[in-house]
Amino acid sequence: MFIARNNCDANFYVECSGEKIILRYRSVFKILLFVLILVVQSQQVFADGTVIDKVYDPYVQMMEREIEYRVLVDEDSEGGIDDRQRHTLGFGRSLSDRIFLELYIVAVDEESSNLKVEAYEAELKWQLTEQGELSVDWGLLFEVERETKKNIWEASTKLIAVKEWSNWVATGNVSLLYEWGSDIDNEWETIFSSQLRYRYSQNFEPALEIYVGQDTKGIGPIMTGLLRFKRGKKIHWEFGPIFAVDSITADISWKMNLEYEF
Repeated sequence: MFIARNNCDANFYVECSGEKIILRYRSVFKILLFVLILVVQSQQVFADGTVIDKVYDPYVQMMEREIEYRVLVDEDSEGGIDDRQRHTLGFGRSLSDRIFLELYIVAVDEESSNLKVEAYEAELKWQLTEQGELSVDWGLLFEVERETKKNIWEASTKLIAVKEWSNWVATGNVSLLYEWGSDIDNEWETIFSSQLRYRYSQNFEPALEIYVGQDTKGIGPIMTGLLRFKRGKKIHWEFGPIFAVDSITADISWKMNLEYEF
């Protein structure tokens, strides 16, 4: 027996045989194949520099506006990057119920210099599926970055996947990135990051994050939560250390993310 869904969409059907239910959605398998290819490639080629930053979710809210501040502080006893700080300030807003645009200014404070603007960045997030529509929620993130002091451009496409079960939420980001300019060798790169979060309460959710890159292999515990205010305003926060699992990565990278939505 077959049960039709969405006007008998040829790509989606439910086959019932007793209590057994079989779901097939061809587009999902194509995306899973794409993820598998990128993950395999990421074991061979990774992005230069630290990739510890933010694990993105795919969700967009209609009429959403956001001010975001992120800071990353590296502590390293031998690498010459002790107390290196990276500050990111951004403003974004939703363009529809599926599209979100955000612009950033990125500044870096090296051990031997003051805080200086390093790059400008633009992001466009596209929510591909409704939350809960499929067993996995999907999204894409397109990024373009331009350094201020060097002729270096960077463009990337990030595939976002979120899987929820019980009180657990698993998020994965796989990025395909291209760098070009007169001050760098043109090259393709890939990046992988993930977060496993336990929904203990709205105000506090412990998590574990993993980052993998050419000069970054780290893992660490993260604390995250959401503070709600009147008229739909809220602050999402994240804080925690990422510990190196190799000799190239900074010993400890402290990250803090704040997002004010209004």
